[in-house]
Amino acid sequence: MAEDEKRLDALELSKRWKEAPDSGTAILCHLMEQVPQVYCLEAEPRPKEEELLAQERLLLPLECFLFGEEPHVGLEKIQQRGGAASQLCGKVFKEGETVYSCRDCAIDPTCVLCMDCFQNSTHKGHRYKMHASSGGGFCDCGDLEAWKTGPCCSKHDSGASIPMETVECALETDLQQRVKLLFQVLLHYCTHLLVWEEGHELSAELQPRVKQNMYFCVLYNDEHHSYDHVIYTLQRSINCDHNEAQAHTALIDKEGRRAVKRGTLRTCQQAKDLIRSNSEHISLQPLRVEILHTAVMAHQSFALRLGVWFQQVIGYSVGLRQVFCQVALQPSSDGDKPSPICQLMLHDSRLYKGARKIIHELIFSSLLMETEYKKQFAIEFTKLYQQLQKDFISDDHERNISITALSVQIFTVPTLARQLIEDGNVIAVITNTVMEMLKEHLDSNQRFHFQGYNSDKFFRVQVIFHDLRYILISKPSVWTDKLRTHFLNGFKVFLDLLNCMQGMEEVKRQFGQHIEVEPEWEAGFSIQIQLHHILSMFQDWCSSDEMVLLMAFKECHRALMGCTNQPFHSEPVDIYMCKHVLNHRPYKVSQEPVSIHLPISRLLAGLYVHLCRTGAIKHLPQYMDKDSLDLSFLAEHPLRCVALAAQVSAEMWRRNGLSLVSQVYYYQDVKCREEMYDKDISILQIAASKMDPNHFLMLILLRFELFDVFNGSCSSKDQEILRQWNKLTEEMLYLLIVITGERYVPGISNVTREDVTMREVIHLLCIQPMAHSSLVKSLPENESHETGLETVIPKVATFKKPGVSGHGLYEVKKECLQEFNPFFYHYTKSQFSKAEDTQKKRRVQEGNDKALRPPVPPAFTEAFSTVVCLLSCDVFIHVLRHILQRVVEDHAPLWTEAMIHKALHLIGQALVEENSQLEAGSVEDVTFNFSLKACRIGPEHGKSLFHFLTKMKTLPSLEAQKDMIAWTLQMFEMVKCLRENSSPAPSQSVEQSKLEENVHDEEKTERKRKAEAAKRHRQKVMAQMSAMQKNFIESHKMLYDNMPDSGSQGDPTSELTSASESPMELSESRVAVGPQQGMGIAERESLTCILCQEEQEVMAGGTSMVLTACVQRSTVLTQSHGHSLYIPDGYYPLLMPPGLVVGTHTGSCGHVMHATCWQKYFEAVQNTTRNRLHAEMIIDLENGEYLCPLCKSLCNTVIPLIPLEPVSLNYESAEIVGQLLTLQRWIQIIIARIKGLHDAAQEAEESSESATVAELGTFGEEQAEFRSILSFGVQEPRKFSDSILQMVQVCATTVHRVGLQVPPNEQCPHVPVMSWNTCAYTIQATENMLVEEGKALFGSLQGRQLAGLKALVQFSAAQRLRSSQAVIQKHFTNMLTVLVPVANVEESPSILEVDFFHLLVGLVLSIPSLYQEETVDLQPSSISTAYNHLHLLHLVIMAHVLQIMLSSQDPSVGMEGDKEEEAESAAAVYSTLAKYTVGLRTDISGYSVADSVRKGVLPFLRCAALFFNCLTGVPPPEDLLDKAVTSEVQAEALCCYLALPSNLFQLFHNHSDMVDPLIQRWCGNPAIFKALNGQLLAIRYPRKRNRLINLPEDYSVLLNQASHFKCPVSSDDDRKHPTLCLFCGDMLCSQSTCCQKQLDGEYVGACTAHAAICGAGVGLFLRVRECEIVLMASKTRGSTYPAPYLDDYGETDPQLGRGNPLHLCPERYRKLHYLWLQHCIPEEIARSLEVLNVMFAFEWHTL
Repeated sequence: MAEDEKRLDALELSKRWKEAPDSGTAILCHLMEQVPQVYCLEAEPRPKEEELLAQERLLLPLECFLFGEEPHVGLEKIQQRGGAASQLCGKVFKEGETVYSCRDCAIDPTCVLCMDCFQNSTHKGHRYKMHASSGGGFCDCGDLEAWKTGPCCSKHDSGASIPMETVECALETDLQQRVKLLFQVLLHYCTHLLVWEEGHELSAELQPRVKQNMYFCVLYNDEHHSYDHVIYTLQRSINCDHNEAQAHTALIDKEGRRAVKRGTLRTCQQAKDLIRSNSEHISLQPLRVEILHTAVMAHQSFALRLGVWFQQVIGYSVGLRQVFCQVALQPSSDGDKPSPICQLMLHDSRLYKGARKIIHELIFSSLLMETEYKKQFAIEFTKLYQQLQKDFISDDHERNISITALSVQIFTVPTLARQLIEDGNVIAVITNTVMEMLKEHLDSNQRFHFQGYNSDKFFRVQVIFHDLRYILISKPSVWTDKLRTHFLNGFKVFLDLLNCMQGMEEVKRQFGQHIEVEPEWEAGFSIQIQLHHILSMFQDWCSSDEMVLLMAFKECHRALMGCTNQPFHSEPVDIYMCKHVLNHRPYKVSQEPVSIHLPISRLLAGLYVHLCRTGAIKHLPQYMDKDSLDLSFLAEHPLRCVALAAQVSAEMWRRNGLSLVSQVYYYQDVKCREEMYDKDISILQIAASKMDPNHFLMLILLRFELFDVFNGSCSSKDQEILRQWNKLTEEMLYLLIVITGERYVPGISNVTREDVTMREVIHLLCIQPMAHSSLVKSLPENESHETGLETVIPKVATFKKPGVSGHGLYEVKKECLQEFNPFFYHYTKSQFSKAEDTQKKRRVQEGNDKALRPPVPPAFTEAFSTVVCLLSCDVFIHVLRHILQRVVEDHAPLWTEAMIHKALHLIGQALVEENSQLEAGSVEDVTFNFSLKACRIGPEHGKSLFHFLTKMKTLPSLEAQKDMIAWTLQMFEMVKCLRENSSPAPSQSVEQSKLEENVHDEEKTERKRKAEAAKRHRQKVMAQMSAMQKNFIESHKMLYDNMPDSGSQGDPTSELTSASESPMELSESRVAVGPQQGMGIAERESLTCILCQEEQEVMAGGTSMVLTACVQRSTVLTQSHGHSLYIPDGYYPLLMPPGLVVGTHTGSCGHVMHATCWQKYFEAVQNTTRNRLHAEMIIDLENGEYLCPLCKSLCNTVIPLIPLEPVSLNYESAEIVGQLLTLQRWIQIIIARIKGLHDAAQEAEESSESATVAELGTFGEEQAEFRSILSFGVQEPRKFSDSILQMVQVCATTVHRVGLQVPPNEQCPHVPVMSWNTCAYTIQATENMLVEEGKALFGSLQGRQLAGLKALVQFSAAQRLRSSQAVIQKHFTNMLTVLVPVANVEESPSILEVDFFHLLVGLVLSIPSLYQEETVDLQPSSISTAYNHLHLLHLVIMAHVLQIMLSSQDPSVGMEGDKEEEAESAAAVYSTLAKYTVGLRTDISGYSVADSVRKGVLPFLRCAALFFNCLTGVPPPEDLLDKAVTSEVQAEALCCYLALPSNLFQLFHNHSDMVDPLIQRWCGNPAIFKALNGQLLAIRYPRKRNRLINLPEDYSVLLNQASHFKCPVSSDDDRKHPTLCLFCGDMLCSQSTCCQKQLDGEYVGACTAHAAICGAGVGLFLRVRECEIVLMASKTRGSTYPAPYLDDYGETDPQLGRGNPLHLCPERYRKLHYLWLQHCIPEEIARSLEVLNVMFAFEWHTL
């Protein structure tokens, strides 16, 4: 009823507005009255109450006015008219949200899809990339200009096939008028309030009637002050506590502003002054603070709410959206103010974060969703572009919340980009903006000089280059005259920018002393990197139209000719070499200034190559005069750069510091080389094609300052100068190799871009096999961040899949190796060395020589065909002859092996070129005559190049180059034969080749002889080893045959009678329990301490040796993930619940130390680690942690090594005892002993025997005497050294402390209990691990695991010697009461509430305490022990069988007819059980019962077998060593080993005289009735084996789940970090304050809190958006680990950096699973942190 009244009031109010003379004024008057009554009524905002009031009093009337009726009625009418649906998705991305881009279909990489659209699109099956959004963009689904195919997902597919145009969706006239009026009023209202400046006044309509003296002091966010600074300032300024200041600061950071004080104008002014002054003390810049009237704050709050309301309303209909766009873009009627949207854009930098966000989202949902209005908005945006960028650069907020970030949504649309070029001259606008921002860095020569620049401002300027790249990202297919004109205008402006870079930041070689201050160089190269793709894109645009290309070349040439930097300061002179004269201007790179920045020269070279590629070069004379076409001048400045790099390599510039070295590195690095080094090589090739080759080489020699060296007019004895000359000569020869041999550039030779990439990949793989990501990093990217690798890689390489670690590798195909060039010009020096070594080794393995021949290059195009003349010109021959002469004449300081290698390569290159030309044409047509010139007599001493080459083959100093020399001589012969048109004759060359063949044959024969000798030697050694092994076995056998079979040393009665009886007895004695127990293998063991390397035998009475060990709480076996693991005070851990909620696991790495060595080592670790940075992240010193000295495993205790006590039974005596000591009699004796011990403890205090008899019933008949237990055999207990007993105490105390999370307490009665518990739990965990790994129960454990398990069992057995025997007896009594009634023990748990394996271990290890007498220490004899173990095992097995039957009440189908006898026995036992159990089902067959018991009891039997094997040392049956045996065979072997009948129900028959009382007692517990009625959860058997959760095969499914994740606490849109627990599958909100919880009095993150419950402190999480595993071991310790998801190239992708599709790798996930099962997570964390050098500790508790 109240709702109806509200709607009626709102309708009535809207009618009054409609009828008012000025509806707009009436609406504003209503806002003036109501808004201050809704918002900002108190100091603290009330969002829920304010929203309810705003809906009722403000928004509902506005909607009623908008529709002219009730809103829901009007909305239905609009939707019936249609037009609500949009082809565009338009979803605005939040920061961190996953977005997708299709590499096959996207026009450019900025075209992205949201998760939902991607999942419903065709692109899911394509090559896609995924990455986290930085926020602010929106989904391009439905934008036909963004996609080549598949523009729409199934949800947004409207069937349109052309770009969507704005369709007028007319509203009804009245509705349209009301909408327009309301939008105008409200949009101007919002604009007026959001562009508010302090000191403004409200408009007349909004002025309150009574202005109250109540203000807000508002603090704004900035990036100059840290969190702590703001918290400190608030605490000092407004007298708030730390928590309140922290809350204020968090909201300021999130929303952008916060009212920190409410009060009068005076008090707010005081707070403002204090905040400014206190913040100025910390930072030079004060915090921004404003004082706003409460009415202004209220109206601003509602204005923001209207921004969200606008988005909601215009989403109802296209018509409503179009009206809003019209109003938003409409300037004021008087023309004095721009449109509302322009006002908001111009004021954007002064808006706070929350307001910006809403305005940007409003623009996304309105103007950018309508094509026509998007064009209008783009034009307005371009007009304001320069001002917006100025504001952004002076702003301190990130770009993702700046209005300038919208450029990517505008400039990347191809049609908009063309329109903005034509109508808005956008290229010139953007370039001029950059120039305006950087003009302060221009020097007097109008060149950039960035010394002392502001890095933050400079970074913001660089962002503008992205917009220029966006504009050029799609080159036009059709050019118009208007587009040509405006593009070239923009190109000219861009050349002005490059003109300021040409020759900037010149360097001059430093002499004498090292440079004092490193010059600034990063800024220049940062701009170069930003321009890298832009330069390439300009060239692509130009090359797409012939006229534009020619005009652009002309303009670029004009700009280069207009450059005045780096002039010559000397007059031209003539120089001579080999009768050739070169007129040049002297210039020395080592003495004159030189710049590495030559963008105009390199752009001109790129355009020239495009002219050659397209064939437009023939039209160039029509655009340029003849004198301008001489391009030989181009070589000068690039040649200086190359010479500079060579001199830096020769260490001539080392006094100039690291800045120059860094510049040269980037000059040739993959990030810059395409537009720097590669273009310089192209320029030199252009010059070489235009100049006389001799003149060109003379110019190179001049710039390398080697002209006088090779002209014979310069000499020196200075070793440093000689070393520099040699290095420069090497670099000069390398440059010649590159100029003449590197032809893989489209336009320079007839190759494609694919050919270029293929060659790059081949040379990278010739270094070593490489991963896909490494290849991508080593290849240049285009403007779309593509390398073209996927297209070519199948042609040149084979893929080798990864294993459980590492990554997939590509290996080059053998047939591609012929293209290998050892002097590939993109190799670094280290890559050259690796590639050369790799290929030489490969050739040797294949039986070939080591000569790395130059490959046959593709032919130059016609324009560059004369470049090859360099290889046959006179100067070239002269230089090579000069170098070889130095070698032959043994001028050692004047040559190096690297120099000779390059010279031989050049000779080979020339011969390959000549050979190719001779094969392609007739001899008469071939003018290339290197071989002829090489054989001509030289001017000096009449010796030719060929002569020196033949002399070199015999020089021992060139042994490494002999194969290359031999191949070169063969090539000379081959070229000679081609010129003579004859086959190779038996000449000297042929004889030489035969001689070489003979040499090779001799070498092969020698290698074969050595291999055979080595083989014979190996066979001889193996024979000796085999003989030694046989001798050892025989000796060992003799020793074994003579060993006593008794535990008592020197007992002659225990010797084996004959060797022939040994096999029989061993085979018959593979029983670990009972009177038929076999003899344990107790070999004398000598171990070596890993610290002192001394060897010692392990003896009970000797010095203790210990195993390193780690004790940790575990939930690996838990049946109830997520239950609280809190340990209450007074907790008694004796009886482990069957759910195994949390256990204590003890593992060991198996490394042995002396106890004394370990103590010294541990003390040293304690002392040294305390001083290490962030040591607490690796080890917890307070908890006794340390790293194993050998393997660095995490440890926190040691386990003492206790030798196995050999046991030998007299089987005849045991059989006699067995006839007397039945189970019933044994129980009576045990109960009598317990009662007697209890009575003795009560100091002869009489107890009521009648009560005891009544309680015991059957078990109390014929009461056994107190000491009758001793009559079946006792012996003295084992004696251990004090050292061993001390280590027993150390280990037991640690287990107790860690397991119960209590302070160390040696006297606590729970210490022995925890030792038994960790023994049982570790065995259960080991058995579980073996099942999961599919391994056999015995023989499968690693040595360290087996040693640790045996040591743990022996330690647990010996631990009772360090405890009070009365305490042990009490524990035994309390455990036994679960099975049989014991006097003086009233309460006992039901058999459904106990884990029987823990119970068995505790009983077996504690029963010796019953033999303790007051005056003498005794322990049971071997026979007594055997029967104790047997009867305890029988009792526990029977109880466990009943436990399984009671918890498995499903009538599962058994194998009818199979094992009928077992089924009948099972049915009999079940009927007995039903007799004493209320609520037990009676419709379950014997087969079903037998099947359930058979399956349920198997894990228990396996654990018991492991336990008794470690306790007694009796070897198991062969069937338990084979993992391939069936479960039935395994069960029978286990029963045999444990002295149990294969039909376990036979136990009930064998002990029939006491089965009924036992079952009656066990089933009489009330808990049984509750469990059968469902009131108590009973654990089913076999227990569920825990595994890590199932992960989807496709990682995008996980990302989809994360995208729909909602924080359970917070509802804001802040970035979340969804994190998946791999134990239980819960999705958590990690690393966020919203989900922090209190743990041990400290607030921790959601993952840390969850790990404490789910994993007992151990956590295994997958951070979905980061694609990485997080391992946690405690609140303060964790590490990252590779996720088990791989891309198609076998690599992980942390942080989704590469963004390739990812798929689950089962092997790696299994490895992670085993890491958890084996309790190795803390160990893995410690190892990873030990390797890392942690400088800044990550606060893991916040995760």
